[in-house]
Amino acid sequence: MNVLLCEVDVPYDKLYEMDAINGEFAECDVAIIVGANDVINPAANTAEGTPIYGMPVLNVADAKNVIICNYDTKPGYAGVPNPLYESEDTVMMLGDAKETVSALTLAASGKKAEAPKEEEAEQLSVGDILSSAKKVIIVPGYGMALAQAQSNVKALADKLESNGAEVKFAIHPVAGRMPGHMNVLLCEVDVPYDKLYEMDAINGEFAECDVAIIVGANDVINPAANTAEGTPIYGMPVLNVADAKNVIICNYDTKPGYAGVPNPLYESEDTVMMLGDAKETVAELTASV
Repeated sequence: MNVLLCEVDVPYDKLYEMDAINGEFAECDVAIIVGANDVINPAANTAEGTPIYGMPVLNVADAKNVIICNYDTKPGYAGVPNPLYESEDTVMMLGDAKETVSALTLAASGKKAEAPKEEEAEQLSVGDILSSAKKVIIVPGYGMALAQAQSNVKALADKLESNGAEVKFAIHPVAGRMPGHMNVLLCEVDVPYDKLYEMDAINGEFAECDVAIIVGANDVINPAANTAEGTPIYGMPVLNVADAKNVIICNYDTKPGYAGVPNPLYESEDTVMMLGDAKETVAELTASV
């Protein structure tokens, strides 16, 4: 932590070791936690038999107010629930710490984050997009296999078809761990084989489809392959997802794929990002139709 903070010019004399600072928490108006869990967990003082019992921790619980900017409310590495999360003196700000800390900075300056414009809110309504779609192309990737979300994808396709949409699956030749990986997973959950289309056969149809749904794919749909000279994917044939009228991406996060090339689709105004476990996000899509 010392190194990271000094790299951004936090003065070294503002960094205090635990023994030197612990007595001051009781006097402070607010303790702000950014991505820490076990080291602030007061259960270390009471939860006998747990991995952290008896471990010295920062006395954050003594502060008058606590703001926690953590990604979620799951326990830390030790697996011990943190009672601070349920405290009436704690404000939880969950998600990407860059965003939540920026929101705190805005609040401290007396400003508020701008509410999304009405048009933008409409763009994020996946229910409206899917319910009105007549032609849908689903693109599975290795992330679908990791999440074991193929049954959920089949349920989504069935729901869309029952709503009157034509549904096809676009299969990139290198999607997954081996050729045919996506085909096998989808056929195992009874997706008809004649709904699976190889890249060359389906690529021209993206421009006509109302929505392309991506489940755990990145490099194989990255339009940077056409423009980003000098990168590992430059010149690689990709699925023309960028041509679709709307794109819904159910990926775990926004990190680049294995090739390490940022995907401009993630920033497109025609894209809705649904991040996290694909089983859950695909189920949300199904429920929205």
